[in-house]
Amino acid sequence: MTETALNTERPSSPDRAPLATIRSETQTLCLPINSTMSVRQALDTTDLRVRAACGGLGTCGACLIQTISGDFNPPTLAERQKLLPEDLASGVRLACQLRVRSDCELYLENPAPHSDWKSLDTSQLYRADGDPAVTAYVYGVAVDLGTTHIRLSLWNRQSGRRIGTRYSINPQVAHGADVLTRLDAERLDVEDCLRIGQQARDAIMDGIRDILSRDMGEITPILAELGKVLIVGNTAMLSLICGNSGDSLYQPENWQSPIACQPVDTEAWRHAWRTPHAKIDIAQPLAGFIGSDLLADLLATGVTTQTQPMLLADFGTNTEIALWDGINLWASSVPGGPAFEGVGMRNGLTAESGAICKVSTSAGTRRLHTIGDAPARGYCASGFIDAIALLLDEKQLKPSGRFAEPQTEQGFLLQENTPRSAIFASDIDIFQRAKASTAAAMAQLLVMAGLTAKDLDRLWICGSFGQHLDLNSAFRVGLLPAISSDRVSLLANASLAGCEQLLLNPTGQTRLNAIVQRARVVNLGGVFEYENRFIDHLRLQPMPIAEYE
Repeated sequence: MTETALNTERPSSPDRAPLATIRSETQTLCLPINSTMSVRQALDTTDLRVRAACGGLGTCGACLIQTISGDFNPPTLAERQKLLPEDLASGVRLACQLRVRSDCELYLENPAPHSDWKSLDTSQLYRADGDPAVTAYVYGVAVDLGTTHIRLSLWNRQSGRRIGTRYSINPQVAHGADVLTRLDAERLDVEDCLRIGQQARDAIMDGIRDILSRDMGEITPILAELGKVLIVGNTAMLSLICGNSGDSLYQPENWQSPIACQPVDTEAWRHAWRTPHAKIDIAQPLAGFIGSDLLADLLATGVTTQTQPMLLADFGTNTEIALWDGINLWASSVPGGPAFEGVGMRNGLTAESGAICKVSTSAGTRRLHTIGDAPARGYCASGFIDAIALLLDEKQLKPSGRFAEPQTEQGFLLQENTPRSAIFASDIDIFQRAKASTAAAMAQLLVMAGLTAKDLDRLWICGSFGQHLDLNSAFRVGLLPAISSDRVSLLANASLAGCEQLLLNPTGQTRLNAIVQRARVVNLGGVFEYENRFIDHLRLQPMPIAEYE
């Protein structure tokens, strides 16, 4: 009999973050909260949010929470001004001012209404100095428009203060989980084309308004002071949001050429958004299916400023790969399909509450870890890779991708009594193809640059895919070259960080231009050796040693 272990398991190290158990009338969360984060900030990354209207300053007094047990910081000046002494004595606190010092228990009596938007971890995002030259319409928004998720941040450009961040599902997923399916919808129906672009624009403004209502306490006056919106994304998503035809992306001769993505009518955007002074900019793609999200990744990581070779991959339904050899940038993209976004599989999910993000064993027992300490609802990509690696080690799965024993229509249950832990042969096939296309692309670019994986000083994994990725599992299934793990860096929000740099750094565009000038775009569809490498990498095994010797 197996058992379920959620993400409440933590090491016994004295440096571990305290675990907060937070209850409301309808749900219970167990969250590790470090000392640099308030309870409000921690909850803003979950489905259980406090009411708020002041951005965590403690001036609105709306984020009331009851402490039940544990050690906390003393009441702050803001709390003493907003709360009665008898309330403080009974354990009532402001979540935005409350910091935990030990494992604790809290009760939230009056949560905020449900929102699809959650806050991002800002520790790896851009840090701005501010620009005194910005004297009017000082607010700016950076947007990473992904196939599956939209991420954005609102800034005071003059002071360099990030007011808030948000991310949510891109509503365009209703028209297809991958870029080609979505482009097909745009080609076949004019009304769908307009609807798809409008959905993304509406979603961006919905995220901005969510920040304004909770972090500033007012909406309309701030929208009138919004001076700039900058959007990065893959080429297909940028084409759709601009209302442009995606026909050029179906023509192979354009896969190595720049594709212009410009809004058809920015005045209509400003009118719909009620942002009369906003300059709306689209960071242009590099070429074909290589979007400005990859360029933003490169800005955020500083790869092209280094002298040593580096490899960067932004995993998604369209996986973009860049290899820096110290002089030139070799760039390409491959169809990862929906596998790396956790969708398209029978029990696949994006990285959301209830997604199995990690699989481990303890004393021979398989254990499932889910996002948000919620009941298992299926696998996101990292959890699925863990599961495949585990089944390979247990010899339940062959390197060919076939199960060692015939399976029933219910699939292979990784955990008894957990139907959503079932894995099907079709799921493995989808993953193998995505894995093979990506691994073969990495190997092909290395060969074209005259390098091996051993020459790489660093491997960057970007996108939400890498947020929970276990490197050993990725090495085990042959997704990544098996280099030393200390040479691998995971940066979940690199595209947004790069977009922020473009928005706020006066030299950002100059740096971006320098990257574009060094780029050599490779259409792998025209490389015969790539087809052979794709076949070689279909097997679920570490990358062949010949690939990087």
